[in-house]
Amino acid sequence: MALGFSVEALLPAARVRGPLRMGLVRIAETEWLQAEPDLAVRAAHFDRHPDSVDIRPEAEAAGRELAAMLGVAGGLEAAARSVWEDLCLLTRDAEGQPWRLTGAAVAFPTDWRLAEKMGRPLLDVHQPIHGYAEQLSEAVDRFMNGLEPGAIFGRTNAFVVASDDLRYRPEADPAARFAHVTAANAGETLYVRCERETLRCLPDSGAIVFTIGIYRAPLGSLSDIGVARIAQTLEGFGAIAGEGEHERRAAPHYAAALAGYAATRAGEKRAA
Repeated sequence: MALGFSVEALLPAARVRGPLRMGLVRIAETEWLQAEPDLAVRAAHFDRHPDSVDIRPEAEAAGRELAAMLGVAGGLEAAARSVWEDLCLLTRDAEGQPWRLTGAAVAFPTDWRLAEKMGRPLLDVHQPIHGYAEQLSEAVDRFMNGLEPGAIFGRTNAFVVASDDLRYRPEADPAARFAHVTAANAGETLYVRCERETLRCLPDSGAIVFTIGIYRAPLGSLSDIGVARIAQTLEGFGAIAGEGEHERRAAPHYAAALAGYAATRAGEKRAA
């Protein structure tokens, strides 16, 4: 399965139910990064938020290697300003040691703060994700330890949010964020936010580059198939049954509206 560069193209690969999985697909070099990024938007976000970039000394060489790979002079920040994707660098102190987040240029975070993640091993970085330690941590470690230069793998996540902001770090509590959303207006007030993530190993430094490309779309702009797939997350992540990672995704606060909107769309399709 290919990974495209839009919400509609990414949704078929997004997890909507079941246990955590990496869900990786092999992608070609030509499909690694978005071909025509809006660099002015990237620059504006980095300029307004200088805390979007942090790099530890042990990742400096990897940052320069990545910039050179992308054809730009400088280090990690220069590299991140030249592409649409946010860029993270993972390094380890020695073989057998945990991979740690030691460099990051993240203009468009999805509800996380760089300062809380820097320098920490992957298990700690993913700590807020329900079930990560039990269901996925060992598989991620095995994959990272075996990743060879030249191979590129990708995956995607999909979230329902109440804003199309590229920098999604809401301050209001979930009840307030979704208070205005109803089944009647969900097509315009709910947004689907996809993270297009890739992993590759740098040949010289041995660091792993983790990229995150952000794509958003109003729920109402999606196809019937896309809306139905997003609605599957309500049951798949426990928003109805009260289980899983529904709380982390704030699903209880938009579940009724999303379910009602999806039912209306499905009914309109049958009527047509």
